[in-house]
Amino acid sequence: MQKIGRNDPCWCGSGKKYKKCHCDFDEIIEEHKNLGEIVPPRDIIKNKEQIQGIRESGKINTAVLDYVASKIKAGCTTEDIDKWVYEETTRLGAVPAPLNYEGYPKSVCTSIDDVVCHGIPSEDVVLKDGDIINVDISTIYKNYFSDASRMFCIGQVSEEKKKLVEITRQSVYLGLEQVKPWAHLGDIAQVINDLAKANGYSVVREIGGHGIGLEFHEDPWVSYVTAKGTDMLLAPGMCFTIEPMINMGTHKVNRNEEDGWTITTADGKPSAQWEIQVLVTDTGYEVISH
Repeated sequence: MQKIGRNDPCWCGSGKKYKKCHCDFDEIIEEHKNLGEIVPPRDIIKNKEQIQGIRESGKINTAVLDYVASKIKAGCTTEDIDKWVYEETTRLGAVPAPLNYEGYPKSVCTSIDDVVCHGIPSEDVVLKDGDIINVDISTIYKNYFSDASRMFCIGQVSEEKKKLVEITRQSVYLGLEQVKPWAHLGDIAQVINDLAKANGYSVVREIGGHGIGLEFHEDPWVSYVTAKGTDMLLAPGMCFTIEPMINMGTHKVNRNEEDGWTITTADGKPSAQWEIQVLVTDTGYEVISH
């Protein structure tokens, strides 16, 4: 790390003197680095101004998810959901982050039953009684990014599917309880993976969470199969998603070669995912979007 004088402006862009801002922070980071731990780079640590911007984006993202929750039901198409997301996001002065992201053609991801993630909305896909669906919404507001997803049970859903959805939701909030300064990403992964395995499920390995805030996808990449005490150190100002994908059967997945996006379970069994966006604070965590 570049050495900064104690009276120089802090590297975070806060405008404060280094000694009154991130000087103590850097000393702690250096101690952990000397122990051989993976420490966060400076460019993913958000300052107060950036955090406020991310919060405002997160409020809109959550509001759009609430809007979808008020309308989703059997008989609507996933294209309807895409329309609702686009119209409500833009009405609130924001932009759907997925739209045209690396060629993705829609404003939201809609993943039903054995679709693990990145399901593309279509007027040909009609929600029916017994479906479980993940609606994954991401927002850009004044150049700040937010991201969260929820599962919805459509009509009368089997007890097997209901349990998968509920255990996945519980795993996210167990993971959230592990978020605190100077803990590790592996602490989150361990409790999530343990809960999934205890219920006979598996956690997807190839796809995980990600840093977010100034860009749609930033470091760190967040695994849910690493061990407690391993992976990147958590530090105040880090912002990332907790979004495990938990499968009823095998952890193995396939990518649709035609559309290049849709991920499905290799054995055709259902998958569930909940996603929240979280900020590491000086004392614990703050949920940005859910």
